Amino acid sequence: MTGYEVTEPRLRCVLPFEAAPAEVRLLRRAAAKQLRQWGAPVAVDEAELLITELATNVVKHVGGGASATLILEWKGERLRLEVHDKSETLPLPKRAGHDDVCGRGLHLLASLAVDWGTVLTAAGKAVWCEISAGTGAACQRMERALAVLENYQDVGRASALQGGRRDQGLAESAVALIADLLHWSAARGHDPDDILDRAQMHYEAEAA
Repeated sequence: MTGYEVTEPRLRCVLPFEAAPAEVRLLRRAAAKQLRQWGAPVAVDEAELLITELATNVVKHVGGGASATLILEWKGERLRLEVHDKSETLPLPKRAGHDDVCGRGLHLLASLAVDWGTVLTAAGKAVWCEISAGTGAACQRMERALAVLENYQDVGRASALQGGRRDQGLAESAVALIADLLHWSAARGHDPDDILDRAQMHYEAEAA
């Protein structure tokens, strides 16, 4: 499975896939990996579930082996998921008394997503949904770290900088802060290497 990413003016990743159960699993993993690389503050499990539903509907209602594409687009406070295929038949919500898997999938989109819809395209159709930014632990940690760095030494100079220069100033403050914390831990009888190892273990566990 191949894809490409455009980072301006928004985060965007395009993942072509083939309508097959094995490809759906690979697609879900590739999308989850991309979201983690972006550091997008959304529930990855929720995104994986919606991607699975969207891709599985292509397998069941367009046909095995059909060509399709998943587009991930992070803009502002929302993540947009779009699955494009070459069929012009729009899915319909399940009517009472009908065992329609696609219809159940649409109800799942409606219950989990902030917004969703279908649209005809020049090549077929697209089914899309949007997930709002959450307030999970990862997002809270990033906001807390930023607040600390912006109020650390030389904060006035760092905050006055823009773009890459400001990021570099914050990175330098992060290094100084970590060094000071290691001095603090050593002065209280703790092993600085042990502190770093424990912090790394916490980070890797949460990132995974």
